[in-house]
Amino acid sequence: MLKRISLAALASATILAGGFSPAFAQERGGVINVATIGELNTLDPMIATGDLLGMVTQHFFETLLTFDAEWNVMPLLAEALPEVSEDGKVHSIKLRQGVTFHDGTDMTSEDVVASLERWLDVASRGKAVAEKLEKLEAVDDYTVRITLKEPLAALNALLAFNNSAAVILPSEKIADTLEEYVGTGPYMVKERRVDQYLQLVRFDDYAAREGEPDGFGGARKQYLDEIRFVPVPDANTRVEGAIAGQYDYADLLPVEAYDRLEGQEKTTPLVMNSFGWPMFIMNNAEGMMTNPGLRKAIQAAFNSEDMLAAAFGKPEFYAVDGAMYPQGYPWRNEEGVDAYNQGDVEKAKALAEEAGYDGSPVRILTSRQYEFHYKMAQVAAEYFKLAGFQVELGVFDWATLVQRRAEPALWDIFITHSPFLPDPALIAPLPASYPGWWASEEKEKLLNALNTEVDMDKRLAIWSDFQKLIYEEAPFYKVGDFSALAAQAPRLEGFEPSPWPYFWNAYVQE
Repeated sequence: MLKRISLAALASATILAGGFSPAFAQERGGVINVATIGELNTLDPMIATGDLLGMVTQHFFETLLTFDAEWNVMPLLAEALPEVSEDGKVHSIKLRQGVTFHDGTDMTSEDVVASLERWLDVASRGKAVAEKLEKLEAVDDYTVRITLKEPLAALNALLAFNNSAAVILPSEKIADTLEEYVGTGPYMVKERRVDQYLQLVRFDDYAAREGEPDGFGGARKQYLDEIRFVPVPDANTRVEGAIAGQYDYADLLPVEAYDRLEGQEKTTPLVMNSFGWPMFIMNNAEGMMTNPGLRKAIQAAFNSEDMLAAAFGKPEFYAVDGAMYPQGYPWRNEEGVDAYNQGDVEKAKALAEEAGYDGSPVRILTSRQYEFHYKMAQVAAEYFKLAGFQVELGVFDWATLVQRRAEPALWDIFITHSPFLPDPALIAPLPASYPGWWASEEKEKLLNALNTEVDMDKRLAIWSDFQKLIYEEAPFYKVGDFSALAAQAPRLEGFEPSPWPYFWNAYVQE
């Protein structure tokens, strides 16, 4: 029987073995090692997307807003949620006073405005806001005002997200390419040795919020002296390192390792239900996938059931589901799902011939650092071949894949995944600036409507139309739902499971 933690109940979850005793007096001290899927190609969370980037950088960079344990937006560096004018266009944000950057300077509205200007200019999600921006200004030292041309329902969620993140930097440290990683977070960067570790140490002057921890919000308490993020690209090495006690937390492990981890003395398996969804992103900007007929042919060839079984093995770890949100989310609908999980190679072959397929190889980018990506790519490639496509499977480390996917001439399809996000406006491949570059007229119309409509019932209806369009235009393909496996040392207490694991509030008990 698999031991599970539902993401909807993260606020009350504890580690699966050992449990947390409220009577234990947390003390400062200790160093933990966190095994990640690989090396980061940047420490700048504005200029790139990616769960690993958000997971690591959220410890030293912070945003104005964040999410609580129920995925509601709540203030972080802001004093309170923005005050919004009746017409929905003017957002006034009061800042917390007494917040200090790692370089000892105080955070003021000058820093916030400069940071948001950079975010609007370089971040994929910031650019979506920039299109609707009328004015960004500092009202006084601790008040910032954002004036929009039209309402933007997703603004708070966009400001809260740690991916393509609106992090706040000292104004004097801002540059096109960051040379120093100075934030306001509970930990700060001490040393980075590429391919060895990123060392974070406690920031003793951190200005924590009052109250109790609440998801990513509330109090962020710094018990640990040091956190070391260690890139470990090989998934089996992460497993064996966890078993040996080398890693206090090992992220995203192959699900077949569950039985190996269970019953170990120095680690325990941690399963998170309905963690997220893998997706194949089509190149809508250049190459063969700009042909809608070929995208439809590829969509017809996909067999989600086979891909998920190959990637996750036990049915308890996956669900064959074409809706963009699982059961329990208000955004769930069934529009367009008839085009999901077809696995029809004869139909795909006919569609490819009709679309004028010329025999060029379909270039797929994948990485073995996410082993489930690689296994799904292998299955997909075999179905494509049965449908008459030539296939070129490019296997890269994740940092290289991220670099290559930014160059539209180098690929036709790449594989990624995402947690289920609290607002569909946050879904990575929706903005035209995200690699894949989906920019059809109807999509832009629906995205604008989704972002500007403030009535929830109307937004749900717009999202239903949006999901239908995804299947009609096939800019990307959702494979299904999956549960994630990690490993946690029993000595690591106070840790709350999350799509982006964080280690403030955690401590060690020897």
